[in-house]
Amino acid sequence: MATFKDFRNSVKPNWCPGCGDFSVQAAIQRAAANVGIEPNELAVVAGIGCSGRIAGYINSYGFHGIHGRALPIAQGLKMANRDLHVIASGGDGDGFAIGMGHTVHAIRRNLDITYVVMDNQIYGLTKGQTSPRSAQGFITKSTPGGAIEPSLKPLEVALSSGATFVAQGFSTDIKELTALIEAGIQHKGFSFINVFSPCVTYNKVNTYEWFKEHLTKLSDIEDYDSSNRELAMRTVMEKEGLVTGIIYQDTETTSYQEKLSGYAEEPLTTVDMTLSETDFNDLVKEFM
Repeated sequence: MATFKDFRNSVKPNWCPGCGDFSVQAAIQRAAANVGIEPNELAVVAGIGCSGRIAGYINSYGFHGIHGRALPIAQGLKMANRDLHVIASGGDGDGFAIGMGHTVHAIRRNLDITYVVMDNQIYGLTKGQTSPRSAQGFITKSTPGGAIEPSLKPLEVALSSGATFVAQGFSTDIKELTALIEAGIQHKGFSFINVFSPCVTYNKVNTYEWFKEHLTKLSDIEDYDSSNRELAMRTVMEKEGLVTGIIYQDTETTSYQEKLSGYAEEPLTTVDMTLSETDFNDLVKEFM
């Protein structure tokens, strides 16, 4: 059985020292080992941004896609090879700006993959511009007078889009974050996991200290029921999205694959598709 170390490779991450993405990487590696996945059974698909580099730092199959397109690639990969555990990853810019349309449709489709968003509320790789998750009034190089738009609320979007698994973690709490990713991998359907992953270089507002002062653990809320969608939405709105834990999980709704006609048949990855010379020549004749 694989261990945490088996998901390490020789590539050294070039994130800034103190970046929250280090913890997200470690949590994915630990979660994969904890649920009994082998490196050749895991595929990590990433988008663009600092977080997009994560696919190359984990010893598994990896795919570094283009900006905002991690989810279409991850969904196609899962449909082609159902035996793979597929984790898509990206930042708040990748998932909630150019990739927002894919995010919403992947959520409503409920295909059996896990999506981990590293939310640092700024564009880090391009050197500190306002992102869809930056708060109103947030001052960056792209909004020197302060952002005039309100920040996007990903948890509310996920819940209203019909998500069957919604969770949120904080990169300093690697124990809880690992448990959330484990639960997401084991969930039969689309798992949306937002992670507060502070950018220590360009975001001097939403720091580790700021989150520690403002976050509430759902496990500390008496009688919180993660199977109650209405309660989940109300709690998220009351706490302004600053909660951690499993926010909502629906274990009854079937996944996209289970609803798909013909999916129960043998997958293409195991079908013998060898053509005889006669069959090949007959096929070619159809195009002549």
